[in-house]
Amino acid sequence: MRRRAELTDNVYRHLNSVMELQLRIIFFFIVIISSDTEEVKGLTATEGGSITLPDPVVELGFILYGSKTISMVTERKMQILEEIYRNRLNWDNNTGLFTITGLQRNDSGIYTVDSKKGNVITKNYKLTVYESVSPPVVNASVRAESCMLLCSVEKAEETTLLWFKGEEIMNQSSSVLSLPLTVHKQDFSSSYRCVAANPAENKTVPVNVKTSCPGQNKTDSTSTRNITTGIVISSVSVVVLVLAAIITKKTFLKKTKPTARQTQDSVSRESEVQYTAIQISDNRQAGNVPDPSGTVDDYSLITVYDKLEAHRMILPYNTENV
Repeated sequence: MRRRAELTDNVYRHLNSVMELQLRIIFFFIVIISSDTEEVKGLTATEGGSITLPDPVVELGFILYGSKTISMVTERKMQILEEIYRNRLNWDNNTGLFTITGLQRNDSGIYTVDSKKGNVITKNYKLTVYESVSPPVVNASVRAESCMLLCSVEKAEETTLLWFKGEEIMNQSSSVLSLPLTVHKQDFSSSYRCVAANPAENKTVPVNVKTSCPGQNKTDSTSTRNITTGIVISSVSVVVLVLAAIITKKTFLKKTKPTARQTQDSVSRESEVQYTAIQISDNRQAGNVPDPSGTVDDYSLITVYDKLEAHRMILPYNTENV
């Protein structure tokens, strides 16, 4: 009986050990699963830039890179534990935020902010440091009724090139050194820009098509100049014709209109006419009649008028009948 009881106790002990081991294994897997499913926020930055981790450690806590503790905060003071972060990792004792400066590509990785007092939190961040985007450069070439714009960058790695017309994307491509865009003449007045971007930053260059395509601008200027010249020539021709008509009319009137001297002579001659009563004799002998052998200019012509009276007209007729 005693031996049987000892065996029973051993079995129970073994079972308890197995159950404890199973519980530990289950707890271990729960911890692993909870760590794997914990939210990780993504952060991006560029080489030479800086990044501030969004969650604070105000009183007591740590900041880790991977599994390595790089800094700790105690009694509102920060202590750097990894030499490579000295003079690069800053902590604001007012806000409790950490800022990493002078970023390099190898600074990419998982950072953990672990606050143990006050606002107790544990937050993970995945930081990706990108190479700085090359500033885009645009070149233009003129065609018959269009202009081809070519946007280029020096480095294409992790860079996307985009062409915008206003807010509309006209063309885009990733990891290329250049991206073309053809602009037709009717769209020259629209607003265009080329953007070189990666997840951390973007750089933009605006493009004025009328300025960038001087050949097309020259053609437009020539057309405008030709139109202006035609208008000027037409206007001058009209003015010349009007002036010619005016001069011709004046010349004609000058030839047909009597001169001032002629008018004066006519008036003078009219003023020389004198009227007087004359006596008419029956024998009708003329006297003092100038000899017409001379020229008109040598004599003053005198016109003699007679007053018609009825008795004088009848008298000769009656005398002849007697």
